[in-house]
Amino acid sequence: MKPLLGTLYLLGMLVPGGLGYDRSLAQHRKQVVDKTGSPWKSLETYSYNKYHPMEEIYQWMSQISEKHAEVVTQHFLGLTYEMRPMYYLKISQPSNNPKKIIWMDCGIHAREWIAPAFCQWFVKEILQNYTDNPRISRYLRNLDFYVLPVLNIDGYIYTWTTDRLWRKSRSSYNNGTCFGSDLNRNFNVSWCSTGASPNCEDLTFCGTGPVSEPETKAVSSFVESKKEDILCFLTIHSYGQLILTPYGYTTNKPSNHEELIQVGQKAANALKAKHGTNYRVGSSADILYATSGSSRDWARDIGIPFSYTFELRDNGTYGFILPEVQVQPTCEEAMEAVLSILDDIYAKYWLSNTAGKVTSTTVLLSLLWLFTSLL
Repeated sequence: MKPLLGTLYLLGMLVPGGLGYDRSLAQHRKQVVDKTGSPWKSLETYSYNKYHPMEEIYQWMSQISEKHAEVVTQHFLGLTYEMRPMYYLKISQPSNNPKKIIWMDCGIHAREWIAPAFCQWFVKEILQNYTDNPRISRYLRNLDFYVLPVLNIDGYIYTWTTDRLWRKSRSSYNNGTCFGSDLNRNFNVSWCSTGASPNCEDLTFCGTGPVSEPETKAVSSFVESKKEDILCFLTIHSYGQLILTPYGYTTNKPSNHEELIQVGQKAANALKAKHGTNYRVGSSADILYATSGSSRDWARDIGIPFSYTFELRDNGTYGFILPEVQVQPTCEEAMEAVLSILDDIYAKYWLSNTAGKVTSTTVLLSLLWLFTSLL
């Protein structure tokens, strides 16, 4: 999230570029190096309360789709700038009925490691609980989940190997003199109009045109092809403890703004009930800052009714280098928020329809009874 690295990291008062901050980064990099020396071997030993390098996430996706082949399939989405494959997981129970879709992507900004950790946690929770948990099994009867664990793969790998605070993709500009665009400023919605930069050296560089980057092209082409069936678009970021609604490029509101706020606030309440963490809810333009070309705004403007950006922990104490000890509680509380949103979507699109059918049947039976009694 925060594009301004000059932000004071509150409480700890760690200033990017300062001695304390550099020491924290050095310790973090050492942990990363130590960790990569002992890769996991199977799903049974995969830890969901740690950060994983991309190679392990690739392995995890492959293994989880094999182990849960009855409900999980792995699909090719596209290639990154550095020609790495982008895969998403589709979680779907076989059904004769048409299914609606929930989309979730994580890791559009490379340094936000807690986001891919949450996508993996979400998949794990759904798969561990859908057979025994009535709430989750009810979702899967009517919904398919499409989960993209890491959108910005090139940038994510770069944060593990070279620069932990790298944000953008790794595409090359100006004959290789600067690198990367902010993929969350590259979608085709009010492109580069506000809160984005045309300068390739800037953190919020919007690219050379709308959807100029292969990563955004892959996502937007796929989502566009499924938009009639997608009810909810969730994009997971950090940090700031926010649930953001459209829009960032204008203070105008979408037609269902009140509903988005209501559903979002209920989700924030569910999140807080887990570990006491406070999240604020509102549009980016109202409670954060102006942005144009974001995937959240684009998704809402192509007709997907529910579109949210989650900014996970924290509020700046650790910022992008959130300690692994916070991975589990962050994911646990965010899971409660997502489930709350799914509850509201289910209630709107299925319970209300069922109620309507029941009401219609009741009225019809009453009329038949009245008619026969008059004979």
